[in-house]
Amino acid sequence: MRKIILMGSVSLEGFFEGPERQIDWHLVDDELHRHLNDELRPMGGFLSGRVTHELMAEFWPTADADPAASEPVAEFAGIWRSMPKYVYSRTLEHADWNSTVVRDVVPAEVAALKAAPGGDLVLGGADLAASFLRHDMVDAYRIYVHPVRIGRGRPFFPPVAAPAPLRLEGTRAFSNGVVQLRYARP
Repeated sequence: MRKIILMGSVSLEGFFEGPERQIDWHLVDDELHRHLNDELRPMGGFLSGRVTHELMAEFWPTADADPAASEPVAEFAGIWRSMPKYVYSRTLEHADWNSTVVRDVVPAEVAALKAAPGGDLVLGGADLAASFLRHDMVDAYRIYVHPVRIGRGRPFFPPVAAPAPLRLEGTRAFSNGVVQLRYARP
């Protein structure tokens, strides 16, 4: 059975974006980008909300056409275009680039998606992640902690009523100071 893997970047304090939606503090250099490509290439699909999908769709469909694009950026453009995408939105009517619009997070539908053949599913975006977490449907976490304190912003994780223990599967430090934390459910 496929897993749902929550991936995201956070500041040291756990914010995924600043108070004005800034993400310019993310430190994605070629080393980290190559690693992300290696992590995402074998996946079976991207699960995202409308805002995340629209941000991605503004850049990635033609990013590899830019002669100034680095090799990892150009490679990810191809990964993104070809990857099946499930866009959760109650307002979006249509999404291009190998995308399926899904109206709501329905546990039975997510279970069927997990049971389908293919690679694991990558969950991105804090709002959609909060919904999956409420339904207890996240199997693993790949969190990238960036070496910066931004002071305030939107937390990546919603508050929980009770502790949710996790098992550390590994860590990796990158030369730019970013640290990947890999956790799974016990």
